[in-house]
Amino acid sequence: MLYHLYDLQHALMTPARLMAEMTRSAYANPANPMAFTKLGRSIAAGAEVFERATRKFGEPDFGLTETTIDGKTVAVTEKIVATKPFCNLVNFQRDTKRKDPTVLIVAPMSGHFATLLRGTAEALLPHHNVYITDWIDARQVPKAEGKFDLDDYIAYLREFLTFLGPDTHVIAVCQPAVPVYAAIALMEADNDPSTPLSMTLMGGPIDPRVSKTAVTELAEERDISWFDQTVVTNVPFYYPGAHRRVYPGFVQLGGFMSMNLDRHVGSAVKFFGHLVQGDGLGAEGHRKFYNEYLAVMDITGEFYLQTVETVFQKHALPKGEMVWKDPFTDLSYTVKPQAIKRTALLTVEGELDDISAHGQTTAAHVISKNLPAEKQFHHFQEGVGHYGIFNGSTWRTQIMPRLRHFMRAHNPECSPIPAADLAKSPDLAPARYDAKLHSVEAVLARKKTQKKAPSEDDSSKSGFHNNEE
Repeated sequence: MLYHLYDLQHALMTPARLMAEMTRSAYANPANPMAFTKLGRSIAAGAEVFERATRKFGEPDFGLTETTIDGKTVAVTEKIVATKPFCNLVNFQRDTKRKDPTVLIVAPMSGHFATLLRGTAEALLPHHNVYITDWIDARQVPKAEGKFDLDDYIAYLREFLTFLGPDTHVIAVCQPAVPVYAAIALMEADNDPSTPLSMTLMGGPIDPRVSKTAVTELAEERDISWFDQTVVTNVPFYYPGAHRRVYPGFVQLGGFMSMNLDRHVGSAVKFFGHLVQGDGLGAEGHRKFYNEYLAVMDITGEFYLQTVETVFQKHALPKGEMVWKDPFTDLSYTVKPQAIKRTALLTVEGELDDISAHGQTTAAHVISKNLPAEKQFHHFQEGVGHYGIFNGSTWRTQIMPRLRHFMRAHNPECSPIPAADLAKSPDLAPARYDAKLHSVEAVLARKKTQKKAPSEDDSSKSGFHNNEE
């Protein structure tokens, strides 16, 4: 009844929400003299904060209609190029004849829609042919379409990579790091001609044992039956995906919010202050971020449970014990990290990441025993949290240029980057992976030698501070 109770609560709040919207409209209307008083602005601000706190946010649009190349505006058309029951493969087609690297961004299936990576795709668009996995809300998929678990996820990735061809670069943001790595290991073991040129793993849980977070501790403290009985529920009969077992988006959102609740409350207070002060720019920044952050989707129960068990409880991939069952043949294959010999690897981590903490992603280098050293790269970004490694100004100025350099280095037959674009976004190269410099032990030892500045604000230790950048 969890889902029913949530929807009932939302329905019961509808009259109050509509009243709040009417109040906001009345007191923000320029025809109302109260709109120009502090009292009037306070009433309108309070009403808007309440309305947003009780609203269901739908799936946003990507809204990427143009990009800029060499100082010229280039039209961009969003097109679905492949369709599966649980995912659409979207291509942002640019009106240009440039020959740029083909990039597949694998969005996380962990609660938010793929549009959370809008900024990721936007920064790559000028110099890359960008595709993205647009996962579909499980409650919208009829039960007749069948199950969708981690094995199906990996199968989808293999199909998409075959569709795109061998000259493809893959970027996995957060949760997809494990299935992307597994898919490429399986393709390498099969000598698949569509094996991608490179993979970039950003803030993903390759080996959660390396550094503990609230996420890893919860998974270790509870057995899989607890998750099944506590957070997985049935979709109500009035949705297209009626009776499908899902991990609801609203439950996931509650988990996201609780990890940095004080920051979210503080952000709401600041939003109220912006509205009262008439700071439209600050208020719009808050709206823009939270319209995205509060829009969540359901994921299938079997995918969620298999991921928790395989990645966070059994740690199957780094142990060499991960098994993939081909959904088409029902044959099982062991995922062998040592099979990866051709696909270049770049890992990216954020200093303040409290979801996939430092070392969890870098572990990909440790298990890639047969990958030549000249194909292994790493970038550790100081001062950013989980969101900051793929969105915001640091992503655009420090991280994206390194990804751009890395992919072009392994795909040399591409159009050169225009000088005007390099002037705005200089070329930066990621570092070669070196265990003496990039391992968890090395970073911790280096931190001990650094003195904390007296003026440093401890609140910056949370990865959330970059979210509204």
